[in-house]
Amino acid sequence: MTTDIALVPEALLTTTRTVRRRLDLGRDVPLSEIDTCLAMAAQAPCGSRPAHWLVITDPAIRAAIAGYYRSAFTVKHRGSPPSRSLESAAYLAENLARVPVLVLACVDTGGPLPPGNQASLWGGLLPSVWSYMLAARSRGLGTAWTTAHLAHEREIADLLGLPAGVHQGALIPTAYYLGTSFRPAARPTPAVHRDRW
Repeated sequence: MTTDIALVPEALLTTTRTVRRRLDLGRDVPLSEIDTCLAMAAQAPCGSRPAHWLVITDPAIRAAIAGYYRSAFTVKHRGSPPSRSLESAAYLAENLARVPVLVLACVDTGGPLPPGNQASLWGGLLPSVWSYMLAARSRGLGTAWTTAHLAHEREIADLLGLPAGVHQGALIPTAYYLGTSFRPAARPTPAVHRDRW
């Protein structure tokens, strides 16, 4: 296990960042580390519908996904004003094929997505994604929660052979990270209401 600090819960929760530019693109990640993180993710507080995970390491498949991702990212952000966050996201879009492991989190509904409120459906998957990211951070791995690929969800499903009824929730690039200076980010104070709005 590789970690830069003893990650007590407070440190883990406040320093797990979206890592894009600091992913170590030249270092392989043992699949045993990914398997350990996915086993931890299975313990997330979510419903009984199991998550389905695709762990993608094949360079040709990663390159194909990266092409779809880059295309979607370019269309979505064409004309957007520059920002530090957007520059970081653009870096990931240009280098996604070089990330050693792509993890795709999916949910199987057995058919189309249900109409109306889907909170319980995605609530059965997304806590596991966050738990995977926390587990990865605790093992010295950086991650980024991405969804730009969903503009090409059907093409990626075909590429990966996903059965009908399996829906993608998040794509998580995973690699060791460079440096150790993760710290809490500046965030606005949450809007907390008590008893009533």
